Amino acid sequence: MRPGPILPRRTLVCAPLFIALLLGPAMANGRGMNPWDVARLKNVASVAVSPDGGRIAYTLSVPRDPMSDENGPVDRELHVYDRRAQRTQAFVVGKVHVSHVSFTADGRYLGYLAKRGDDENPTLYVIALAGGESRRLVRWPEEISDYAFGPSGRRVAFLAKQKKDEDREALKEKGFDMEVYEERARPTQLFLVDVDLDDASAEPGEPVRVEIDDHLSDLQWAPSGEHLLVSVAPTSRIDDRYVARHFAVVDAAAGRFVGHIDTEGKLGAARLSPDGSQVAFVGAVDLHDPSAGRLMVAPATGGAPKMILGPEFLGAVRAVRWIDSQNLLFLADRGTHSFVGRIRSRGGKVREVVAADHPVLTSFDLSADGRILAAVGDAPTHPAELFAGRVGKALERLTDSNPWLGEIELAEQRVFEWEARDGLRIEGILMQPLHREEGERVPLVVVVHGGPESHERDGWKTVYSRGGQFLASEGFAVFYPNYRGSTGRGVDFSLSSQGDPGGAEFEDVVDGIDALVAGGLVDEDRVGITGGSYGGYATAWGATYYSERYAAAVMFVGISEQIAKFGTTDIPLESQLVHQYPKKVYDDWDFFRERSPIFHARGSTTPLLILHGKADPRVHPTQSMIMYRYYQHLAEAPVRLVWYPGEGHGNRKAAGRLDYSLRLLRWMKHYLVDGGGEMPPFDLDYDAAIEEMKG
Repeated sequence: MRPGPILPRRTLVCAPLFIALLLGPAMANGRGMNPWDVARLKNVASVAVSPDGGRIAYTLSVPRDPMSDENGPVDRELHVYDRRAQRTQAFVVGKVHVSHVSFTADGRYLGYLAKRGDDENPTLYVIALAGGESRRLVRWPEEISDYAFGPSGRRVAFLAKQKKDEDREALKEKGFDMEVYEERARPTQLFLVDVDLDDASAEPGEPVRVEIDDHLSDLQWAPSGEHLLVSVAPTSRIDDRYVARHFAVVDAAAGRFVGHIDTEGKLGAARLSPDGSQVAFVGAVDLHDPSAGRLMVAPATGGAPKMILGPEFLGAVRAVRWIDSQNLLFLADRGTHSFVGRIRSRGGKVREVVAADHPVLTSFDLSADGRILAAVGDAPTHPAELFAGRVGKALERLTDSNPWLGEIELAEQRVFEWEARDGLRIEGILMQPLHREEGERVPLVVVVHGGPESHERDGWKTVYSRGGQFLASEGFAVFYPNYRGSTGRGVDFSLSSQGDPGGAEFEDVVDGIDALVAGGLVDEDRVGITGGSYGGYATAWGATYYSERYAAAVMFVGISEQIAKFGTTDIPLESQLVHQYPKKVYDDWDFFRERSPIFHARGSTTPLLILHGKADPRVHPTQSMIMYRYYQHLAEAPVRLVWYPGEGHGNRKAAGRLDYSLRLLRWMKHYLVDGGGEMPPFDLDYDAAIEEMKG
């Protein structure tokens, strides 16, 4: 099969002053990346623009040193960029995890959620933009999950669970700590509290609960101060939050719903219009749409929404903001890139205002007058950074969180297209090996994304579990396919894999490998596969059903047996409505048995490394245990299972992330470069490995 065209690197979208900054790392002539470099990468995580557009608050994720710090997830600091002074000021830094940053309506204060000092759970803090210390604004014994400042600044609405039942807690202390599965989960509720932002000595008022029993999330206050927009689900179960939510408007004074928006299927973010009369939000076409990617507008009084960017839009909307009460800005993925578009709230023609091939934008915010846009974006040459500019103008990169990347030589990365066996055009991202002799065929690692309602963007690809530059620096080509069922290309494409798990979707992956082999880049006898979650399913399928195609496999939190997976996951309804539709496990036993990797394990010759968090609620750890045991007895290749205690559906802590990167790299080098044979030792010498990588 002939290879598809390799597209050239797209245009960088930034001010000329910053072009050298963006291109610097790719043009460096230094060493390549390694797992220790990945373990210390910082990135911008979220952004909020002040009402006047003069300041931009952002959070910066700072990883912990796995060898010297207390093991844990990344710290997240609060910084503020002053557009007039053209400089950043650190506001809250150190061992803290800041989230949900927002400005008050007058722009004088910043609110954020964090767990500080003697806090038992994350709570609401406020800090003045003029300077001074943060102060706790609300006292509540449970975790605050969201909040919103009232327009006057005198009231705050927040979401949290009701206080624990003291009698039940007393029984727990006596040993009556039995857990009732799924039935005793407490819903998140709405509370209102009076505050005095200007008086630092004022004690927080007593929160008053709004008597609504549903599970609430995604809180926003209307500009009038009379209403609140919330997302409503019948319970706090993950399935209900995924597929049974709707948006509703609450009368803040009466404490009751005054409008429900009729939707079905998955929902993204929503925004009230400046006059409070409309709600713009990201939703799904129906219950079977794999992702919320359509743009909709509804009256705040409730009823059926109007879909202003529906199935005909061959992309996926990520976020929306109001310019004024008649016009919207939205951020959307389109293929492997992104753009910001403008459209009227009643629908009509889309006008692109930021054509952001690079950076690839993942979130954005807008000033109150709709003129200043700030965004989080990444590119093949850098992780997520802060960008900003006037709407309609080129975005300017404002942060450089990893200046040491200028000393690293980065491998080239391109969009790659190929034709599937049924003629469908498929695309993905190809990272070339850092150093390759002319005409040399190199080993390949295929990294399959999860979901499958997700897709690969032509941005920064290097994280702890997905290889990227630290594999390329060791001579591997790295391939990230957007197989059918991926998002970013419209509803029809994302629906095209439903009811066919392990079928044409993973044939697309094999066809992409064939195209790379036919193009002269890849050695077909040295191909490895890895991925997490649904990508872990692809890895298990590759190691069994397609064993002759893969010489090594690293499976992460992956699916090995479809029937048991349905019975142990926390999203059984979503799995039925999206992943398995129109089939059902308990109606199609033989089909789902046949689409389970363990059913094809006999005689497999692919060395398999399995890694899984022991506290994973999404893909239960038993999926990896089952895969390990059947592979051990039926396959003709080595297998190893590594547990990560305390980790869930992916590793959050520094030590587990570094361990994963080292094991992934060692497994692929051992079997694709060094000749294979017996498994490498199960222990890792972390100190020696880090010293070598630092050197």
